[in-house]
Amino acid sequence: MSDTQSVKKVVLAYSGGLDTSIILRWLQDTYRCEVVTFTADLGQGEDIEPAREKAKLMGIKEIYIEDVREEFVRDFVFPMFRANTVYEGTYLLGTSIARPLIAKRQIEIANETGADAVAHGATGKGNDQVRFELSYYALKPDIKIIAPWREWNLGSRTALIDYAEKHQIPVPKDKRGEAPFSVDANLLHVSSEGKVLEDPAVQAADYIWSNTIAPEEAPDKPTFVEIGFEKGDPVSIDGEKLSPATILTKLNELGRANGIGRLDLVENRFVGMKNRGLYETPGGTILHVAHRAMESLTLDREMGHLKDELMPRYAKLIYNGFWFAPEREMLQAAIDFSQQAVTGTVTLKLYKGNAMVVGRKAEKSLFSADWVTFEESAVADYDHKDAAGFIKLNALRLRLKKMLQG
Repeated sequence: MSDTQSVKKVVLAYSGGLDTSIILRWLQDTYRCEVVTFTADLGQGEDIEPAREKAKLMGIKEIYIEDVREEFVRDFVFPMFRANTVYEGTYLLGTSIARPLIAKRQIEIANETGADAVAHGATGKGNDQVRFELSYYALKPDIKIIAPWREWNLGSRTALIDYAEKHQIPVPKDKRGEAPFSVDANLLHVSSEGKVLEDPAVQAADYIWSNTIAPEEAPDKPTFVEIGFEKGDPVSIDGEKLSPATILTKLNELGRANGIGRLDLVENRFVGMKNRGLYETPGGTILHVAHRAMESLTLDREMGHLKDELMPRYAKLIYNGFWFAPEREMLQAAIDFSQQAVTGTVTLKLYKGNAMVVGRKAEKSLFSADWVTFEESAVADYDHKDAAGFIKLNALRLRLKKMLQG
């Protein structure tokens, strides 16, 4: 437990919901310190302004409420997508990539307000505690960190409700019982886990999916969309230049309407246990497919293959909370270098849960019909006979092994 006497002011990541409101009061009671609240609009689809009034009612004088959607997509989501990042082959890291931004702003606010501590509402079993705290320490090595779920004795929903009522914290009717599952949302995805989802053998109920319609209920007519890229980042939809957050918002709308981006995953948490979660990433799924298609035209073969080899390591770094680590920044530099020619357009057909590439073009395309055609080629310096020597040299070690070792 942190030294409650040494903390003077703490910056709390505050959603305005019941749990973080309880944390706010608990910090005031336990640490007898000033609390600064920070509420981030990451595109979670909720009105965050009520958090201001709730914080005021609890005596908070320094209240930060910020729309960080553009920064989130531009500086965190897009750099990650340049690497075609997926964790354990399928997860597009929607929760993981949001945590370093929240942590970064908390540290910045701590510096602005003279706070000596930061606090978060992550539990002691999950990944988020690690992601927040690794980011805090990377940005401010001497910062004090308060993690209430690892300190207090409020171990049940009943205990939380009792604490709230004792301290006159309003408890909405829908919060009085045990929540059937936990939800995290931002502009990149919606995740659901816990309670009714804990048995991976049981199919998730339809009502749990909130960010996509079921693929079988999607329109019978396909939707076509053209995404324009510049140096690996999407910059336009159907020829219209848009901001990063607006692009992801529009792709979310298209993906949601066509049942794209659902994932039921059992993943390996950093702390050592397996967890089952449902993820909905409609716009991100479309973007992932489109970006790989753009690279298929513009990346040198070995550069592309090396990126694919590095990607699982890069994904693991983000999942485990090492966004601000030097090795992630080193990999990012290599990834960004690879994107210099990744400029052009990709056309996709969206249909009943699928995002299918149907066309792509790029000014600096490495595809040449003259070289690859089976017809009479205009390229004079490709001699089919050269292939025999190429193959024979590559077969030399195989021939020697057979001849000398049998």
